[in-house]
Amino acid sequence: MDLPVLATLVVGAVLLVAVVVLTVALVRTRARTTAALAAARADVAALAAQVHDIERRLARPAARTDEREYVVTVLGRDEADDPDEEPAAAPVVPAPLFADLVLREGAVQAASLAAGLRRALAPEVRHRIRFEMRREVKRARKQRRADLRQAKRELGDRQRSGRQAA
Repeated sequence: MDLPVLATLVVGAVLLVAVVVLTVALVRTRARTTAALAAARADVAALAAQVHDIERRLARPAARTDEREYVVTVLGRDEADDPDEEPAAAPVVPAPLFADLVLREGAVQAASLAAGLRRALAPEVRHRIRFEMRREVKRARKQRRADLRQAKRELGDRQRSGRQAA
């Protein structure tokens, strides 16, 4: 076989293998993407059903089966009050509203924590902290050197005064 023909066949075979490999990779990627899209659509449908259920429950008023109200603490009662006297009725918050308030408070706290972390980890703040730490290390080092010089001076003074007395 001729060398140029053989080289052409080898290059063609390599290109064919590359095309096959790329095609297989494309098919696998497309299958994974399709599966992920189907899973996302299923999640969206489930969440939509949950939202619809929650809206339906919040639309109708909550029925109370137990008319008794329980007092957890005696905060605000005077010691002189009659212990057998019933306390004033405390306001009652419906359960769905209470859950909504708790979730909102948690979301606000999480958002404020994230904002604080983002601000604390900003490059300007890290640079300022690094600068202040270097300055403090230099100050402490200078103070230690001054203390050491002072201690050496006092030791020398004591030794000289001991020799003069003797």
